[in-house]
Formats: sequence, C-alpha cells, structure tokens
Amino acid sequence: MKKISVVILNWNGAKLLKQFLPAVLIHTQAEDCEVVVADNGSSDNSVEVMKQNFPDVRLILLDKNYGFAEGYNRALQQVDSKYIVLLNSDVETSPNWVNPLVEHLKRNRDTAAVQPKILSYTNKSMFEYAGAAGGFIDRYGYPFCRGRILHELEEDKGQYDRPIEIFWATGACLCMRRDDYMEAGGLDGDFFAHMEEIDLCWRLLARGKKIVCLPQSTVYHVGGASLDSESPRKVHLNFRNNLLMIYKNAALIQLVEILSIRLALDTAAASHFMIKGKWEHAKAVGSAYLDFIKMTPAFKEKRKINREKTVQKNISQLYKGSMLFDFYFRRKRKFSEIIK
Repeated sequence: MKKISVVILNWNGAKLLKQFLPAVLIHTQAEDCEVVVADNGSSDNSVEVMKQNFPDVRLILLDKNYGFAEGYNRALQQVDSKYIVLLNSDVETSPNWVNPLVEHLKRNRDTAAVQPKILSYTNKSMFEYAGAAGGFIDRYGYPFCRGRILHELEEDKGQYDRPIEIFWATGACLCMRRDDYMEAGGLDGDFFAHMEEIDLCWRLLARGKKIVCLPQSTVYHVGGASLDSESPRKVHLNFRNNLLMIYKNAALIQLVEILSIRLALDTAAASHFMIKGKWEHAKAVGSAYLDFIKMTPAFKEKRKINREKTVQKNISQLYKGSMLFDFYFRRKRKFSEIIK
C-alpha cells in the first residue's frame, strides 16, 4: 500500500493530460507515492491517451461524468493511501511540491487539509484565482483569497509566504489524510462542481480541525478547464452552491441574517449582469435561487448532522466584515488591506 496518492480527476482533458501529467510524474517520484488518474466518463480520447502514453499510471474508470465532487468521492473509494492529494488536471507542479504538504500533516495531527501557493500558469508572477495563497469567506459567505479579491489578482512578491491557518483550501491542489476526508463525508456530490471544497473545509473547521496554506510548496494553475469563467452554468453553480453551503453550515441566528442580506446583494449582482447585457448570466442567478429552494428540504438532514458535530462555533478564520463593502465602497483591492 502506498502512503501518498496524487489523484487527478479527468473529464475530456486529453490535451491537458499530455501537457501536464509528465511533470507531475517527474516531480512525484518516490517509492511511497503513486499518481492516479480517475476518468470521469470522458467522451474524448482521454482513456486512449492514458493507455498509450502513460501505461504505468494507475487508471480508474468511472462510468459517467459525476461532476468534480462525486467524481472524487467515487475515485477515492478505490484508493487506500494514508495521504491523498486532489490535483486538477490543468496544474503544473514544481520540484518537491508534494513533500512539504504531507510532512506538515505528519507533524500536525490537528491540521486536516493543506494547500500550496497557487500561481497563474499563464503569468507565473501573479496569484491564481482558484486558491492563491489560501481562502477565506466573509460574514455573508462570499469567498476571497490571500492574493485575490473578486477578480483582482495580486502579483506574488513574497508578501504571503508565511504559512497561516485559512478558512478553505482550494480543490485545485488539496492535500489531506484520507481518514479525515472520509470522516467528514468527503465532497458533497449534490454540488456537482464549485464551492464543494469550501463546504468541506467549513465542516472540518467546525469539527475542530485546522486548514493551512503552506507557500513553501508552489504549483501553477491554468483554471477554467472544465467550465469557462464566463459561463452562465458556472454562475448558476457558484451562486446555488454557495447558498447551499451556507444553509448546511451556518448557525440558525446567522442563517437568517445571511440569507436576507444575500437576497439583496445577489439581486444587485443579477441587475449588474443585465446592465452589461449578460441576460443569460442574470437568469443564472435567478435559477440558482430556484434550485436552492428546491434542494433545501433534501439538505435538512445534512444541516442537522453538521450542527450536531460542530464543536468549534466561533471560527476565527471567518472574516466578520463584508468583503464586498470593503472592495466597492472602501476601495480595498488587496487581501492585506482587508485582513491585517
């Protein structure tokens, strides 16, 4: 049995496998480490590419596209390593990228998840949207990162090279103990994709665990490989899943306040889309709310379980202010201007 499994979930990413998998294999050479590719029901030639170009790499075949969340859940059921790394197929690794992450988990039993510093593949001096140097959320559930506020990316000047506890670690490169992943219930398959890693990290924090960004390890992420950043489908999933995440995890008194404020703020977001002529995006916000209402009854049991297992009610990594207010009205564009 290997101690470490780097698991890449692939969906119609034959070109990405050819481009990025060789570096992963070179940079992950160790007797106790394996690289696994789980194919999420691809309709391109991904499976053929794996068999022809990477015959020695373990290949898990899923019968259909289960989405990012459930796809990983099903793949990890077939992995028995002590440590797992969820790695996006569009990530370029660097030498010795995985060892610092695993070593940190070995030394710190109370840490459940670790992420490296995530820089942009297309501009390697800039932080990348999906995780930058660690994720946070504000009091209304809006996510942001060290190095990225909304769509404003910072240049990496070493300003966030200190390891710190964070609220969420990115699913683009997420290192965990398999036991912690399974005990927390894994990624929520009902999310399909987007926000699922934030939801998982929220559950872990509530159960007394820590989430850490370790910038001594660095990877480079393309981003948007599965869904384009401008896709109305992505807007729908982000808004819907964010609301579901809040419903699952927030205390009741917080939930009432958050959802009332969110309705006003998200209506403003839909109006902004309409002003810009992005009607499909505006409709996606509305359909996200309709889906949220439809799915809430099925999420009541999940909420009950999460609240019963909550031991840490005041999570210090949750920003008590409003990131949107700071950004639009106080003109704060950098993480260091919002959280000192």
